Amino acid sequence: METLDPQEAAYRALHGEREALEQALTLAQQRQRFGDDADSEAARESEAELLKDLDRVMTLIRAAEIRRSQPKARRWQ
Repeated sequence: METLDPQEAAYRALHGEREALEQALTLAQQRQRFGDDADSEAARESEAELLKDLDRVMTLIRAAEIRRSQPKARRWQ
């Protein structure tokens, strides 16, 4: 079993969350396209929330990637 440092584990967890959000977005988009009117409206609302969550996760991933590529860089605090 591979032992990960906490930063690497957090980075991988973010990618797992991103993948789950992308799958949920795909399902919401399919419900909009193929569902009835009520389901389609609920899927639109769900999609809006999922997109906000995906934006948040992608921002965290970008920050983590910068920290990984520049480990000695000065941090804003």
